Amino acid sequence: MAFTEKDLEHLERLARVRLSAESREKLRPQLERIIEFVRTLQATDTTGVEPRAHVGHFEAVLRPDAVKPCLPREDVLAAAPERRDGFFGIQELYRKREISVVEVVREYLDRLERREGTVKAYLRVFPEEAIQDAARLDAEGIGGRALFGVPLAVKDNICTKGIPTTCGSKILAGYIPPYDATVIERLKAAGAVIIGKTNMDEFAMGSSCENSAFQVTANPWNEAYAPGGSSGGSAAAVAADMALASLGSDTGGSIRQPASLSGVVGLKGTYGRVSRYGLVAFASSLDQIGPIARDVRDCAAVMEAIAGHDERDATTIPEPPPDLHTGIEKGLEGLRVGVPSDMESWEMETPVKEIALATAAGLAREGASGRSVALPSIDISIASYYILANAEASSNLARYDGVKYGLRSTSDSLIDMYEETRGEGFGDEVKRRILLGTYVLSSGYYDAYYAKAQQVRSMICAGFDELFSACDLILLPTSPTSAFRLGEKVADPIAMYLSDVFTTQANIAGLPAISVPAGLSPEGLPIGMQLIAGWGQEATLMRGALGLERMYMFRERHVRGSRERNGRRGTE
Repeated sequence: MAFTEKDLEHLERLARVRLSAESREKLRPQLERIIEFVRTLQATDTTGVEPRAHVGHFEAVLRPDAVKPCLPREDVLAAAPERRDGFFGIQELYRKREISVVEVVREYLDRLERREGTVKAYLRVFPEEAIQDAARLDAEGIGGRALFGVPLAVKDNICTKGIPTTCGSKILAGYIPPYDATVIERLKAAGAVIIGKTNMDEFAMGSSCENSAFQVTANPWNEAYAPGGSSGGSAAAVAADMALASLGSDTGGSIRQPASLSGVVGLKGTYGRVSRYGLVAFASSLDQIGPIARDVRDCAAVMEAIAGHDERDATTIPEPPPDLHTGIEKGLEGLRVGVPSDMESWEMETPVKEIALATAAGLAREGASGRSVALPSIDISIASYYILANAEASSNLARYDGVKYGLRSTSDSLIDMYEETRGEGFGDEVKRRILLGTYVLSSGYYDAYYAKAQQVRSMICAGFDELFSACDLILLPTSPTSAFRLGEKVADPIAMYLSDVFTTQANIAGLPAISVPAGLSPEGLPIGMQLIAGWGQEATLMRGALGLERMYMFRERHVRGSRERNGRRGTE
């Protein structure tokens, strides 16, 4: 069925977005292809399946906001092994007064100054504030704080009081939040030093970090390639040693995919494990905040610091979060790992497939038992995801109208001001998704698209429930490719969307998942492998991830040498 100029004009009016003639010419054929792609969902038999809008079972409760102190994390360091190249090694030096927080923060700021001009991971850096915070921490002492003196970067869709938060969009240029997100409060309480806000695809919509309104971030391994997205800036900052860890957000893979492409560890918790209070919404039933770090233990430390119930977010899990360090040293020993039975036939680059199959074959050597499984509805999950995510986005982004905050166009009427503000303020990718979301929610299409996608979500959740009755973890690649060239997929949105084909299912079902760097492509670009665990099973997930990290020895084999090269700018 053709998507006509008249259809596009109708969506413009519904979405209150004014498109230029050039944008109309570009977006109409792209939307036609995307609609044809997601229409494949209609062939799925969902007879008798109840639609599911959300993965959790939550009650809407009205209550006053209350700021809560960070949950105690006194036992984190005691439970962890002594190390020299991560959080714990640094903190041991702090305890012995062999190094100061100011010295460490200055070192990272110096590295940032050397690399940032070409990597462009940050939208803004706070050197003076970071040094002041470091000096204060030196005066106070470590005091059992789990992230004491750790230089951290934060994705620019997480609110920071008194510091601009733009979501990589012109429409929020100059917006300064009057409050900190819950995760920022908890990072500060744990002793972290926030050194900057990182670049991202606009409103977290993208898989390459090329959709930012302000700059394009490069992959530190080869600056002619993309770092992944939407948390590309957060992944690149860690990969380039411009932060010891960072926070990103993951709606359909936006932590794990850039972690894979950039050679770092990226973790998404169970839906509701980390508060979304202060996270600028993309798709509320899918969004989650999580850490990116150089190794599994560091990722666990950040997750422990930010996780936990929050009265300001009714979707947070009320039970206390699990201890991620006790038992982590067991690795894969004794775990049942599901390996997709048809993985060898999946479309992916040959080096990715080779690493995936070699990992599956090596599970027994690590003490795990591998078993063949069929992932639920993997062939239609990506279509379902892009219906659900963009429908929610079209609703969430309706608030950006020029009235409350951000950009405002000068217009003669209120409706013109709405439409022109949104037309000028949003980039093409965001407009495309708002229009697609408006389409699938509009009269005559809601049941065929959005309701159908909710039914598929129910099927995916039920499939994982059954699968995890026989498995502890599921192993699969994070991305079907290693990093692709900057500009390679910008004109083909479906090719870009398929970068998330292996990651969206965990978001649809609300399950915890992690990407661990596994090896390099022939071009010298990182490849990651992914583990998914059952609902609330982050402790098992981190055990398995540490087992993979030991199996791959990625940092020992590849990263230290790459640091000496200080990044490549080649075009091979």
